[in-house]
Amino acid sequence: MVFAITGCSPEHAICGGDEYPVLNVGSTGRACVSNGDEPPKGYIPYPKGKVPEHVGDKWDTYWQSHTVDESGRTIEAPES
Repeated sequence: MVFAITGCSPEHAICGGDEYPVLNVGSTGRACVSNGDEPPKGYIPYPKGKVPEHVGDKWDTYWQSHTVDESGRTIEAPES
């Protein structure tokens, strides 16, 4: 199951306790996926050690201007 996420304070978790965040390839979009489920097409798990946990944390801020390309390389996000 995939859910879009929003946040309004730094204390808010990116995903619920039984979910993990995934990044949209080629954009800064993200979603939450139930533990044990595969990401939907076009999404991948965040790179190890660079997973945002709370809205506004170091990695949440980083991934607002970065993404991954089709090869899995971290790149600057295209301007929208």
